[in-house]
Amino acid sequence: MFRWMTAGESHGEALVMVMEGMPAGFDVDMPLIDEQLRRRQGGHGRGGRMQIERDTIHILSGVRNGRTLGSPIAMMVRNRDWENWQGKMGPQRFETEPEKVTRLRPGHADMAGALKYAHDDVRNVLERASARETTSRVAVGAVARQCLAEFGISIRSFVRRIGPVESDAQPPYDWQAVEASPVRAPSHSDEMVQAIDDARAQGDTLGGVYEVVADGVPIGLGSYVHWDRKLDGVLAQAILSIQAHKGVVVGAGWEAAQLPGSQVHDVIEPDGVGGLRHRTNRAGGIEGGMSNGEPIVVQAAVKPISTLLKPLESTDLATRQKVEAHYERSDISVVPAAGVVGEAMVAIVLWTAFLDKFGGDSLLEIRRNYDSYIASTVAVS
Repeated sequence: MFRWMTAGESHGEALVMVMEGMPAGFDVDMPLIDEQLRRRQGGHGRGGRMQIERDTIHILSGVRNGRTLGSPIAMMVRNRDWENWQGKMGPQRFETEPEKVTRLRPGHADMAGALKYAHDDVRNVLERASARETTSRVAVGAVARQCLAEFGISIRSFVRRIGPVESDAQPPYDWQAVEASPVRAPSHSDEMVQAIDDARAQGDTLGGVYEVVADGVPIGLGSYVHWDRKLDGVLAQAILSIQAHKGVVVGAGWEAAQLPGSQVHDVIEPDGVGGLRHRTNRAGGIEGGMSNGEPIVVQAAVKPISTLLKPLESTDLATRQKVEAHYERSDISVVPAAGVVGEAMVAIVLWTAFLDKFGGDSLLEIRRNYDSYIASTVAVS
């Protein structure tokens, strides 16, 4: 069973990740992990924190000579900003009690978290609820995507919308152009950049929509037999667990809900080499809770960041008096970076499902299982 866990606070000493159930024999390229961490920090609209941090992975266990050992992998990313938070964060008793944060931010975890855990200082909530935690997800996802690449599976994303500006690009996408864009969009980049700049000038923030595409996924990941094994259900939960995410759609999604079935369902046809394929991909690569051999396509809706340069009206946790919401250094738009986090979560879900289907203790064993299964899905002539 593959499991993973993260720990750490936004301004704590480090972020820590543990991956358990990793088979032996898979290559782990640390510069490739660092590249994914760099991508997460990019995108027009990011705040000042990205000028401080230079995220770099430190692998503490489970990898030797560039390959997994089969034992738990422990990793760490140090927070450079930790130097500025000595005496205000950390496990030791503080010599001087730091000023408490009590002004609640609408749209954040502040109020519910403080009341749930009986905190009188909202910093106890916001440090872990912060999207800084997604650094850990991207690191874990970077390992998962390297494992999936051994079997020809690739995962990419692009920004479909920021605020009112929407890209009308259709597949096949120019992925080099996406990565060269300051907002990771295949079209309308200039308009999206301007929308972000306008929001900044108004002291506001913008959300949007990104799309993740996973190519090379074999038929049969996931299952129709139980609700919690359905691949689309697991993907939806994974995406919605990311901070600020409020919606997820697989394939044609809401558009399909407006059309008759004859214009929605993907016709099945022979692929010419003994297998089967679909003429279109409106299902987004998943039918009946299982991958169907087509690219998996997931769209995610990201709400505007809840920390505003011009704070909204709110209430003080301690006094219950009306105040302006607390301002914590923040971004204007995180949609380009959120797409990278979405890629990571899709990679983690697919890697988990892949191990459920083809699992073994080593790459060699998994390869035998995979090759045998793929051969069984092709008709014998």
